[in-house]
Amino acid sequence: MLKKPVRLAARAVIIHEAKLLLVNAWPKARSTLLCAPGGGVEPGTSLPENLVREVHEETGLRVRVNTPCLVNEFHDPRTGFHQVEVFFRCELLGTHHIAEDWKDPENIVNRHVWAREDEMTELHFKPASLAQVAFSQANGFTYDPLERIVI
Repeated sequence: MLKKPVRLAARAVIIHEAKLLLVNAWPKARSTLLCAPGGGVEPGTSLPENLVREVHEETGLRVRVNTPCLVNEFHDPRTGFHQVEVFFRCELLGTHHIAEDWKDPENIVNRHVWAREDEMTELHFKPASLAQVAFSQANGFTYDPLERIVI
């Protein structure tokens, strides 16, 4: 197994009208896997600053970052890739509308989905605890233990 540094990412739990925002961030849509918007942390900036940037890049939306609600980590034993993600509850500043032709700068995000809680069972998403955390009325904090990456 290759030794690589652990990657740190920040992700947004955004609920609007009882729907959770999910994105597909697999280049060329090579997977149907959905996740919360967000991404890798750039050194020298805070997790919330990174998250505001990432959400805007991936969706065009503006958010206010609130409290952390979930830490998730996953790895790929074949490549040595290991990522730790910190999820924050976020609120929209302005519209929830994502332009049909919105393109992120890296041209990776290829799908945006606003999903109700009852629709989550039909979707392929990670981490497994995301729906429970997102739609919970409690403001607790959850840790989703290390899992293998799923494509």
